[in-house]
Amino acid sequence: MAEDTITENNEDKQYVVLARKYRPQNFNELLGQEALVRTLTNAIQNNRIHHAYILTGIRGVGKTTTARIIARALNCTGKDGHGGPTINPCGICENCRAIAASRHIDVLELDAASRTGVDDIREILDGVRYKPTNARYKVYIIDEVHMLSKNAFNALLKTLEEPPSHVIFIFATTEIRKVPITVLSRCQRFDLQRLSVDTLVNHFKNIIQKENLKADDEALHIIAKAADGSCRDGLSLLDQAISLGCGEVKTDIVRNMIGLADRTQTFDLFENLLSGKTENVISSLAEQYKNGANPVTVLQDLINTTHMIAKAKIVPSSIENDDLSENEKDLCKKLAPNVSIAVLSKIWQMMLKGLNELYSAPVQIDALEMILIRIAYSAALPTPFEILNDVKKNSNLSPLSLSENKAPAVDVAPKITPSVLQTPLENSQEKAPGVAINSVDELITSLEAEKKMLFIYTLKNDVSISEFHNGYIKMAISDKVSGDFLLNLQKFLQEKSGITWEIETVRGSLGETIAQKEKAKDEQNKKNVSDLPLVKAILAEFSGAKIETLTRKINKELADEVSDSSFEDNDNPYFEEYN
Repeated sequence: MAEDTITENNEDKQYVVLARKYRPQNFNELLGQEALVRTLTNAIQNNRIHHAYILTGIRGVGKTTTARIIARALNCTGKDGHGGPTINPCGICENCRAIAASRHIDVLELDAASRTGVDDIREILDGVRYKPTNARYKVYIIDEVHMLSKNAFNALLKTLEEPPSHVIFIFATTEIRKVPITVLSRCQRFDLQRLSVDTLVNHFKNIIQKENLKADDEALHIIAKAADGSCRDGLSLLDQAISLGCGEVKTDIVRNMIGLADRTQTFDLFENLLSGKTENVISSLAEQYKNGANPVTVLQDLINTTHMIAKAKIVPSSIENDDLSENEKDLCKKLAPNVSIAVLSKIWQMMLKGLNELYSAPVQIDALEMILIRIAYSAALPTPFEILNDVKKNSNLSPLSLSENKAPAVDVAPKITPSVLQTPLENSQEKAPGVAINSVDELITSLEAEKKMLFIYTLKNDVSISEFHNGYIKMAISDKVSGDFLLNLQKFLQEKSGITWEIETVRGSLGETIAQKEKAKDEQNKKNVSDLPLVKAILAEFSGAKIETLTRKINKELADEVSDSSFEDNDNPYFEEYN
């Protein structure tokens, strides 16, 4: 008898973890899900209760908790036992207490990870036809629903679409993409949001106060960041920190527990990297490693710091709006104005590449030292823009004139003896004068305005024009060109210009096409540009560099380079005058 009493007392004194002890019991206690709470509140108040809900989000944001709250809200009978569905479950009635204890006969909570087969779903479907025993609704909560097999999903579809009025389905999943669209279309979907750092910190403070414990604000902030938006993860870390600190949550204990490097040391390390102070970088890293910092964590912290400063430089308001500690805000205000995005981008890329190297290195701390040495030395190297300016300043080469090989819009091809004459279309009425088309360039411009890209392609690649003047075209065409092209081209010319056109054609070998002329002209332009002193110096500075394409505009420095040459802006489309 005494032994039974001791056992009962031990069970009464059994510790309940914080994640279970402070699980929300109603919508008011649900953290960070305002949109979901507002939608469900309006649905219950207006009696617009859906027969199926699906809740998705990362682990620990309250999917299963929300499902239980919905089940309680729909089945609560109130303190007097005569109440209806409510947004504020009383927590006193038998239904509320039984659902909270997971022992209600009409609220079935199933784990799809362990019951994935079609036979398990058939058991549910067999019970759907029967009305609830004690509750208002029979609620089926299926956790990790994405784990169900394809056949199980298919077996559920018909009942899920038209269930009895007394049945409510609530699904929860962390992998919404694995749930068939046929299931999603039958459910109301709610995406539960990650909890912000501020929300988690305030929640932790309330728990610390209720538990009559002490905690450093920075320690709670570190835990909230490490939780990555998950309340359950954060409470598990807080539970661990309380035990490790004998009831007091201290910053240094939390930092060592999570494996974080000291943030102040990390910021000093980052400043030394930017300044290229390699000796300070090595000594700072050695001190952190001696204190138990994980090399991977140190590099991840540096990557996060790089992103933080880059964001602060582009969006200065983020310094105050984001969840940053005072030390982080001070660092952003100090470094953001003085470092360029080009340098930050270079450091970001080197760190990301170094992270992969770190995972495959035999000794991670040695690999991290080499990565940081590489970054520190690169900090003193100029950016490509600075190299360009330096090359220009130090170039003493006299500007070369950029000559343009001018060519008429259409070169006359060798004389072609026509064997086929395309008869012009007859018009019964005189057309009003239209737009004059006196060259192939004007024809292509007109076709571009009408977005006739197929016409343009054929003209440039499958046709060689030897004569082009008002109302007459003589061309050689390839065998790929159909008769429809000629008829449609003639019709287009007549409609555009208002006159009748005669097109004389011959099939066979082509002369030089427009596309070939344009390619030759582009290559000549590249050669002319590469002869400029500045460009020549750049190509010499960057081994293996070459000119791939020419754009319509060049930068101001290159424009100045050719300003006193014999080159004329109007003759070359690749150089335009800057106002």
